[in-house]
Amino acid sequence: MRAFEVVAPYAPAGDQGEAIDVLSAGIRAGDRYQVLQGVTGSGKTFTMAKIIEAVQTPALVISHNKTLAAQLYREFKSFFPHNAVSYFVSYYDYYQPEAYVAARDLYIEKDASINDEIERMRLAATMSLMEREDVIIVATVSCIYGLATPETYREMTALFARGDYIDVDALVRRLVELQYERNDAVLERGRFRRRGDTLEIFPAYLEDAYRVDLDWNRVERIRRFNPVSGVILEELDRAIIYPAKQFVMPRDRVRRALDRIRAELAERYEFLRAAGKNLEAERLKTRVEYDIEMLSEMGSCPGVENYSAPLSGRNPGDPPDTLIDYFPKNPDGTPRHLTFVDESHVTLPQIGAMYAGDRSRKSALVDYGFRLPCALDNRPLRYDEFVERLGETVFVSATPGKTEVEQSARVVEQIIRPTGLPDPEIEVRPSDGQMEDIYAEVRKRIAEGERSLILTLTKKMAEDLSDYLSGLGLKVRYIHSEVETIERVEILTKLRTGEFDILVGINLLREGIDLPEVSFIAILDADKIGFLRSLTSLVQIIGRAARNAAGKVIMYADKMSDAMRDAIAETERRRNLQLAYNREHGITPATVKKAVADILIRRGEEAVSSTGTSIEVLKKSYNILVPAQRKQLVRALENEMLEHAKNLEFEEAAVIRDEIERIRELGKK
Repeated sequence: MRAFEVVAPYAPAGDQGEAIDVLSAGIRAGDRYQVLQGVTGSGKTFTMAKIIEAVQTPALVISHNKTLAAQLYREFKSFFPHNAVSYFVSYYDYYQPEAYVAARDLYIEKDASINDEIERMRLAATMSLMEREDVIIVATVSCIYGLATPETYREMTALFARGDYIDVDALVRRLVELQYERNDAVLERGRFRRRGDTLEIFPAYLEDAYRVDLDWNRVERIRRFNPVSGVILEELDRAIIYPAKQFVMPRDRVRRALDRIRAELAERYEFLRAAGKNLEAERLKTRVEYDIEMLSEMGSCPGVENYSAPLSGRNPGDPPDTLIDYFPKNPDGTPRHLTFVDESHVTLPQIGAMYAGDRSRKSALVDYGFRLPCALDNRPLRYDEFVERLGETVFVSATPGKTEVEQSARVVEQIIRPTGLPDPEIEVRPSDGQMEDIYAEVRKRIAEGERSLILTLTKKMAEDLSDYLSGLGLKVRYIHSEVETIERVEILTKLRTGEFDILVGINLLREGIDLPEVSFIAILDADKIGFLRSLTSLVQIIGRAARNAAGKVIMYADKMSDAMRDAIAETERRRNLQLAYNREHGITPATVKKAVADILIRRGEEAVSSTGTSIEVLKKSYNILVPAQRKQLVRALENEMLEHAKNLEFEEAAVIRDEIERIRELGKK
């Protein structure tokens, strides 16, 4: 196995070194669970990377959403340039699951738009786990959904080497069985073509293709080439082709599964008839018989995943095989990989909720004759099944939940930021006269060239407060869930650049926003009981002011709630430790300097689509002076914009939106 090696221009700082040593020792000792409780900005990702380097173990990093997973993937990719770092998230840009609403007698057919690049990265992740052990997978909860069994995936390959004698027709049939499509005109990912004695294959998980030159049935050369330019990149001695889809089955296993599906259909048909559900029985019979015919002829069918249990030979109720099962195991069958659960206070509850929601939806489909009961086994893992599959696990969060703390061998704190910045000062002031007090505080920050955040509990309050402060001559904006997603990013950018000084919001400002120019946060109704003012929420809010050396938080309340008291005590404890460390080491904290990405400057050559193509290149593919081609270009750009917006890449979406407007204006001239 190639060794895990962190490549970074800096060494562990603050208390990162101690956290790395303690957690690594716990992993080596076989401690099942540990917690890394790191404050905002303390470099938790770097700590995770150094732990992987220390223990030399394949790793799974789980995040609760695509945006954070993408950030983690980019960071791990930069830390481990010599190792296999992969990204495994849901490949749907849009997904409407199959469902039936009995109250309205409404059947909703499955509808989805698959992101080709994300599908490639998912396939690359499983391929990496097949071929090497120096693998780090950054995933969302998509990793708890079913795939083909690792044994089947390893079995379903096409292997050939230079000098081999092969049956070319048999190889072509094998590629079709692996879900590759033949297209002799266009070579695209997941396709192959045959031209005389040359066979070209574009693996679904790679960015390059293979060219196999044959002398009759003998493999003369194998070359890796760029499928766009045709440039030869490398001469190879051998090549192995993995499936083009993550759920594939050998033809003989499909044939065996058909008998089980027919038997289940007969049993369910009689059950529905006996219950007086003749319509449901006939509906089920028609749908399943069509699927059986498709499976027998094509080896697949729409919604084939609903037959995953009989196809894989699982018994009813057995858990599916998932990405986690692809990781290497010890000789005794126990997991041999390390798991980091990022933002565990959010990720673990999300994992725990997936099974019940999925089963509720599918139960209605089964009850009303849209699916066989085996569809219930096409499901995510239950929480207990998920836990069983984990090796040594580190829960990572600034605010870990009670569950992970109680079951962990230790909680390791990472409080000292490499920048030396301490947690902000906190004051509690009465609600009476809060508007006048806030006005005075924000005026101080404006004089210093700094920004302010004000957090309310309702949208109406955010809008009214913005109007009030604007009437006092202050430059202020509000942001909440009814503000368009792309506009939210532009609002935050304008706050950072100083076009206005005060931003009023609700919980949108709680996590995932880095605003180093903000030195003051006002929390209104801090004593109210509820999610927005819970201990976890308050600690996360306070962390937003920890990027500025002059950071200060004022809570306006009529009484001291338990959440307030605990959040203040925890912040003061951390702050005292941070200040003591700074005094001991002679550190003078400085505000984080972070460049503002100016998304208002629209440079088409810098706007890149989700497929890696710049807008300028895309525009050159169409003649925008021809109305029909101009419409096609606009349609293509709109699809790109929607994909970026759904992936929360709002800056890129805004760039494309403006390009669309420019092209439309051109058409009016």
